[in-house]
Amino acid sequence: MKRRPFLQKITLFSSAVMALPLDSLGKTIKEEPKNLRFIVASDGHFGQPETDFTGTHKNLMESINAEEQVDFVVFNGDLVHDNPIFLPQVKTFYDSLKPPYYVTRGNHDRVATGEWEKIWGYPENHSFKAKDGSGVILLNCSNEAGEYLCGDVPFLKSKLEDFNSLSHVFVFIHISQNDWTRHGIKCDELMEVIAQHKNVKAVFHGHDHDVDGIMINRGKPYLWDGHFGGSWGNPFHTYRVVEILEDGKTITYLKTVKDGTVLNGHSL
Repeated sequence: MKRRPFLQKITLFSSAVMALPLDSLGKTIKEEPKNLRFIVASDGHFGQPETDFTGTHKNLMESINAEEQVDFVVFNGDLVHDNPIFLPQVKTFYDSLKPPYYVTRGNHDRVATGEWEKIWGYPENHSFKAKDGSGVILLNCSNEAGEYLCGDVPFLKSKLEDFNSLSHVFVFIHISQNDWTRHGIKCDELMEVIAQHKNVKAVFHGHDHDVDGIMINRGKPYLWDGHFGGSWGNPFHTYRVVEILEDGKTITYLKTVKDGTVLNGHSL
């Protein structure tokens, strides 16, 4: 695939997504009761040669299990690095988590469709309701050949209609569906569908290991979380925390793996 020049480090904000000062964010994290709290982590690349993939996975699982409240975790693509033989092995790490977890397929997860469902128990496109009633949609964006694909628009439309009465819906898809990052692709129809649904609170991407911020499209926040594995990207490993507070407000922030430093918090 032809690579585009890197457009910019994603740190843009609008009135729809406000940066939270770290002092007030820390107070909110510690003191505000949460209706829902979940974690997104991307790009573990288990099995990539010349990387400490077992060490990075061990560190992340320990960090997540040390969190006080985690209602679920999403591993947002590139679970393994090209060789699907590693999928059962990486699953053993995920199975060590205290909270339930879900996975999306990335371009390096090069396994046949039937085998994916056999391992994880659900197809590449999947949805569920969280404990607070929020809707969660997991979208596929690749295939066994590792191609970059637009998400399944009919599936997305159907699930958004099913979740039409919900106050919060979150969408997860590994590859950015707009070409605003170095490795994103242009998927105008999918972006249009998301823009038309007011209750979509955020869309989460992986894939771009050197991106850990936010972009806005028609009032919708699109978020990245850097990476926790692989051979390139940010020099630190991170995961994203999302919280719905008792008053209905939603906040998100990054945390570094192992030392738990809180980075760039935002209100959605």
